[in-house]
Amino acid sequence: ESAGAVHRLPARVVFATASAELAVCARALAGGARVFDLADCADFDSSLITLLLELRRQAAPRGWAPRFEGVAPRLRGLAALYGVEGLLFPAP
Repeated sequence: ESAGAVHRLPARVVFATASAELAVCARALAGGARVFDLADCADFDSSLITLLLELRRQAAPRGWAPRFEGVAPRLRGLAALYGVEGLLFPAP
């Protein structure tokens, strides 16, 4: 996850793993990653939404928002349920 790289999240992001994964993602963000690949995320709960929102919050002072790619329909649906789909996954 070097500067400008795409950071790939793991297959599992749940409450028990979210804090550790947030630390990894925050380091990637600080290192210049602007794109986060969610294609492998198959086992997740609302902690993943929280993680993505926190990454967005951390990027805001830098004047940009991270881009999330490979969003599964179930994750998009969960984001819609919480009212943050447009914030996290804006239409191109």
